[in-house]
Amino acid sequence: MTHPSSFRRPLLLVALAAALPLGGCGAVNRGVESVNQPVVTRTDYAFDVQAGPGGLAAGEAQRLRGWLDALRLGYGDSVAIDDPAGTGTAARADVAAAAARYGLLLAGDTPVTGAPVAPGTLRVVVSRSRASVPSCTDGRRNVEPAFEHNNTTDYGCAINTNLAAMIANPADLVRGASTDGNYDAQWGTRAITTLRDAKPTGGGGTSLKGQSESTGSK
Repeated sequence: MTHPSSFRRPLLLVALAAALPLGGCGAVNRGVESVNQPVVTRTDYAFDVQAGPGGLAAGEAQRLRGWLDALRLGYGDSVAIDDPAGTGTAARADVAAAAARYGLLLAGDTPVTGAPVAPGTLRVVVSRSRASVPSCTDGRRNVEPAFEHNNTTDYGCAINTNLAAMIANPADLVRGASTDGNYDAQWGTRAITTLRDAKPTGGGGTSLKGQSESTGSK
C-alpha cells in the first residue's frame, strides 16, 4: 500500500516550479530605495523673429507674444535667446519684456537647436521639462512572489509619481534649486509662524493673524 505522503511531494514541487518563473522576471530590488524614480524629459521650442539694432521689427513683438500665449508659458519654463550675429541689447530687452509678462527672466544658457539663425533675426528658445515615472506600468507587481522579502516592482510608485506631478520645476529633480547662499530665517519660518498664529478651527474656523472677518450683526 502506498503511503499518502508520497503524493504530496510531487504536488509541492509542481507548485514551486510554477512560481519560480514569476520570481525571475525583471530586476530584483534587494534594497530599501525605490527603483521607480522620476524621469525628467526636456523639450525645446524655437521661434525666429526679425530684429535689428533698434529692437524687434514692427509687429514681431505681437507675433512673439502670440507664440508664448499658445505655449502657455509659465513657471518651470526657460526662455533663452540665440543671437550669434549680436543684434544688440535693444532686441534682447524686447524679448525680456515679453518673458516678464509671464514672470520669467531670460536664461543665461541657450540650448543648441541645430539649425542656423538667418541674418537679421534672432531665435527665442523655450525649454520645458516634464517629470513622470514610466516604470510604474508593470503588470507583474501584484503577482510576483517575495520569498526573500524584497521590495516589489511597484515600491515607491505612489510617492514618486505624486512628487513628479506636484513639483513646480521638474528640472530641480536633476540639479536642485540654486541659491545665493543667503538664508532668511524669517522666510523659512513663515509657514510655521502662520500656523501658530491661526485660531483653532473649533473657534469658528482658521483665521490668520492680521485678518478679521465678521458675520451677522454685532
